[in-house]
Amino acid sequence: MKNLSILGSTGSIGKNVLEIVRLNEDNFKIFALSCYKNLELLKAQCLEFNPNFAVVSSEADANNLKEVLKNKVETEVIFEKGSYSFIAAHDDVTHVIAAISGSAGLRSTFDAAKAGKDILLANKESMVMAGPLILAEIARNNSKIIPIDSEHNAIYQVLNGCDDGTSKVKKIILTASGGPFLNEPIEKIANVTVEEALNHPNWDMGDKITIDSATMMNKGLEVIEAFYLFNLPKSKIDVIIHPQSIVHSMVEFIDGSIISQLGYSDMRIPISYALGYPERLNSGFDGIDLTQVKKLTFFKPDLKKFHCLQLAYNTLDSGLSDSIVLNLSNELSVHAFLKKHISFDKISQTVDFMLNKIKPEKITEIDDVFLFSELVNDQTQNHLIQLQKN
Repeated sequence: MKNLSILGSTGSIGKNVLEIVRLNEDNFKIFALSCYKNLELLKAQCLEFNPNFAVVSSEADANNLKEVLKNKVETEVIFEKGSYSFIAAHDDVTHVIAAISGSAGLRSTFDAAKAGKDILLANKESMVMAGPLILAEIARNNSKIIPIDSEHNAIYQVLNGCDDGTSKVKKIILTASGGPFLNEPIEKIANVTVEEALNHPNWDMGDKITIDSATMMNKGLEVIEAFYLFNLPKSKIDVIIHPQSIVHSMVEFIDGSIISQLGYSDMRIPISYALGYPERLNSGFDGIDLTQVKKLTFFKPDLKKFHCLQLAYNTLDSGLSDSIVLNLSNELSVHAFLKKHISFDKISQTVDFMLNKIKPEKITEIDDVFLFSELVNDQTQNHLIQLQKN
């Protein structure tokens, strides 16, 4: 029996995790659930799964949830500072689903690694900002990180069948849908609307990751995540556009063979693999009818059009602090775009500007990450305020 703490149970990943748990209920106990804003959904989840703990972001939400759950389930509701880390590192937890969006998920993911938990990772930003530090804790505790992102999950599945790990790997190939503006000329996407940018052709995701897909920053963050997860140089990490989102990344070996993982574009498939590992679980999906797949196409991304991808590759030559700048300046810029404070093209321009403005610093421990992050946040916010005035 696996005892699960779900960091972000009301988001798209968290909801899909619970779908798999419903299909395989004898394999799991929900130890803890958590949310940031969607209190109504958390109420329903607690009533259904009766977790030991539920974490919310404010005292008012805690009191509200306690009133609903009183005399119905035995869930303890907490909201104090450190609550997300508490449920991530608790002695009774065996597996942590790290699904809090953005940099907000870093502390709890790191604390789960420090406590020796197996981490099912959907928060790529944690690896981007502190990959070496998290992996050091994983190695020290002999625990595991199993990626949930479909691309890294595909590579993990392929490499899991290789006795010699990555020693015979020529390169890994991350596939990208290209997002909603794949076929739009570069001059037409500078001032696209928020609604247009959120209209992803294949995947149903949260707002932030959907905008990242539109700029291809999402793929850039995945390149950095792969750099750390699979311990490969950037010269062995390729990105190709695959609009159908059927092939979820590939591994090319030194003998010229390529092995890939195929599946529908639904997160329940990689989630079921991560939850069941080393066994496979029922995901609720049948396999693809390949006779109905009319074509599979692949081509190189336009790095001028999708400049964020190039910026992400560049940070791999510069050290961890540049990856932190990349991630945080993008996060704040996406938020500003979603609020309609800046235009779409200003997202990549802001990231580029901040990478050139902020001097790299040496990052050796987790507190260094948070101190440097404060500096990056302050300077990026100031820059975005100036953009709004102009």
